Amino acid sequence: MQLLRNYATDLVVALNESFTFYYNKLMKPSLVRGTRDFGPVDVKKRQYIIDTIRDVYEHFGYQPLQTPSMEKISTLLGNYGEEGDKLLFRILNSGDYLRKVPTHHLTNADFKAMRPAIAEKGLRYDLTVPFARYVAMNRGTLTFPFKRYQIQAVWRADKPQRGRYREFFQCDADVIGSESLVNEAELVQIFARVYKKLGLNVCIRVNSRKILAGLAAVIGSPEQLMAITITIDKLDKIGLANVLLELQKLGLDEAAITTIANFLAIDGTNTDRLDEVATLLANSETGLAGVAEMRTLFDYLSLIDVPSEVLFDATLARGLGYYTGPIFEVVSKEVKIGSIGGGGRYDDLTGAFGVKNMSGVGISFGLDRIYDVMEALHLFENVAVNTTQVLFINEGGESFRQAFTYLQAFRNADISAEIYPDPASNWKKKKRQMKFANAKNIPFLIFNEDKDMAVGKVTLKNMLTGEQEQLSIAAAIAAVLAA
Repeated sequence: MQLLRNYATDLVVALNESFTFYYNKLMKPSLVRGTRDFGPVDVKKRQYIIDTIRDVYEHFGYQPLQTPSMEKISTLLGNYGEEGDKLLFRILNSGDYLRKVPTHHLTNADFKAMRPAIAEKGLRYDLTVPFARYVAMNRGTLTFPFKRYQIQAVWRADKPQRGRYREFFQCDADVIGSESLVNEAELVQIFARVYKKLGLNVCIRVNSRKILAGLAAVIGSPEQLMAITITIDKLDKIGLANVLLELQKLGLDEAAITTIANFLAIDGTNTDRLDEVATLLANSETGLAGVAEMRTLFDYLSLIDVPSEVLFDATLARGLGYYTGPIFEVVSKEVKIGSIGGGGRYDDLTGAFGVKNMSGVGISFGLDRIYDVMEALHLFENVAVNTTQVLFINEGGESFRQAFTYLQAFRNADISAEIYPDPASNWKKKKRQMKFANAKNIPFLIFNEDKDMAVGKVTLKNMLTGEQEQLSIAAAIAAVLAA
């Protein structure tokens, strides 16, 4: 009997421990995989990147735009290819959404068939398709060519890994209503200027979907253009041998695979590469049109300042299904993390929304990956991450009341300033305020002690040099502004 009691006691203890373990695991705050928190310092660093990109965009005549975080699923589906459609985050309908689902779909657990009834909305996958929807809805009020930039979050149900997140920011610029390759040349220049300002050494890779279409035609498989493109796009991830193996699985014959292998092996200067592609695609009108596009693009680039390497890369494919002409991708030469920018031309993206034959081209900066690269290279060390320039020490009583009025004078002079909210009744509490200033890297302290109040001045302390001086409020403001 005692043995049974001991067993029961041990069982209860074990159950309690298990319950506590799983309860704590469930209740412990955590993030959704593929998402990140950014504290104040991180946000300032990211804002520095955004401000740099926005400044360049506006210098090139692009205007800001914002669209909703969610779109109708019908707006999103079919624009990203089969692989992209699989990565859409769907939003469940409100209310008793299962009531609309046919019973046989529920019985057969046919989730694919029931999705339209339970999820009519989704989080945006990128900013380009919502932009095309916006243009289609507002074309009567827009001036074309219409140039817009957009900096917002997007979501993809991808497998999280280094440099790949489920929620991330894109910084897009698009011009729609023009077929001129001058737009492509300026977008390449925008890429180069932004990365130079951020201190990043990059390679801007360019190609044309027409060249890839020409390749598919030359090997006799034009109907498999998207499948071939998606496979080639995996070259950097899985290597040439595995790409050729996947092409074989597509049913391509040995001659076709050999032609593609020769195509992917093209090397040399940009001129040499284009010459080789032209020879290989001599029998494809579309392919030669793509070569002509590239030659025109490089001719335009020779006329302007482009402070980055621009490389024609026949292996560049870009996975998104809506690209039809020149395509771009940017990689860091210093940190291996995948592309940190990309884009391309799309000839009829608005056609899905009832507006035909409106060509556009755009690029996107990958904010999150740029942030990771700059962190890895310690490029934020000279970025001002603190917003407060002056902290008033709170002495309490009449000193606080007077300091609170002085604080307004600093803010009116466009100096970011704050006062510690709790009064320092003793030296220990005053040291706590100074520790607060150090933790926030605030460069100046202002004391308003009895000796200062007696002469109508304050003591300004430079936290970097340790120097302090008794000054009038006007002189203290001038000193901070001059620092």
